[in-house]
Amino acid sequence: MSSASFPVTNAFRVGFVGTLGVGLAIALITALQSVGTVLIYIGLALFLALGLDPIIQWLVARKVSRTLAVILVVVAFIGVVVGVVLLIAPAVISQIQQFIADLPQIVSRLQTTEWVADLERRFTGAVDLDSIFASVSSWVSDSKNVLSLGGGVVSIGAGILSFITGVIIVVILTIYFAVTLPTIKSAMLSLVAASSRDTVDSVSEEITRSVGRYVLGQVSLGIINGVCSAIFLTIIGAPLPALLAFVAFLASLIPLIGPISGAIVITASCLMVSPGLGIAAGIYYLVYMQIEAYLLSPRIMNAAVAVPGALVIIAAIAGGTLGGVLGAVVAVPVAASFLIIIRKVIIPAQDKK
Repeated sequence: MSSASFPVTNAFRVGFVGTLGVGLAIALITALQSVGTVLIYIGLALFLALGLDPIIQWLVARKVSRTLAVILVVVAFIGVVVGVVLLIAPAVISQIQQFIADLPQIVSRLQTTEWVADLERRFTGAVDLDSIFASVSSWVSDSKNVLSLGGGVVSIGAGILSFITGVIIVVILTIYFAVTLPTIKSAMLSLVAASSRDTVDSVSEEITRSVGRYVLGQVSLGIINGVCSAIFLTIIGAPLPALLAFVAFLASLIPLIGPISGAIVITASCLMVSPGLGIAAGIYYLVYMQIEAYLLSPRIMNAAVAVPGALVIIAAIAGGTLGGVLGAVVAVPVAASFLIIIRKVIIPAQDKK
């Protein structure tokens, strides 16, 4: 009788331990989801700190002490962030308010465009476009309806406050990581076995240098696109030039697919106001993307990451699918890091006889 109870006891014990394991795994996943935003802040700050490191190293190479170099770069970084916020934020907020106020007029102008008239002629009797535009115009005339798309005034205000808080946290963490990056590297390296420490140090140094140059190069491309877009859109009288230029800057941070997506959004926005503006914007971005692809990007990014074009596209799409915009941004340096590990570690290990 006692011998028959052993299998039951063992089965109970296995089931109990297995249930505890599943519960612990669920609790761990829930905890990670709860701190997901914090992890994103940390990852973004570390990414930016690696982008500042090449500037610090450049100053150190010119006989500037690391302490002074860090102070200069950090002060410049804070100045740029504050300057961008004070320069762009009021214009963007003002133009968003203007866009909401001008929506009824935009819808009315859209109704009188030639391509809408062509649609009316093609689908006479099948679709009542006048009724559709009248309903849309009536709906957008009430600002409460437009604000409801973002969840209401309270939700929009909470989102803006959360964004500002996130920016402050990322800036503080970026400064901390930029100051303590050598200490962090040394601490991580001390966990590696002494026999492999030189190899790991060499590989990690090349990876951080590659990632830093990539961040610096991508931000440079974004600034160039944003400034050129602001100048061009202001000259042609495009709607919301500051907002659209900011969209161009953010889109350029995503490799390859970002500038194309930003150009489509901006061209479509211009097209809603006037076919001529839309055509002008489309031609401009078509020319600009050729200049960026064949002139700017090779010169700026050539020293940063040596990743084949096909792998860049695959990495950007996969990163965007898994991690959204941030995933698409970090996907290319992650792919470059894997290539460095393969070239520096895996291939030499395979070549050993």
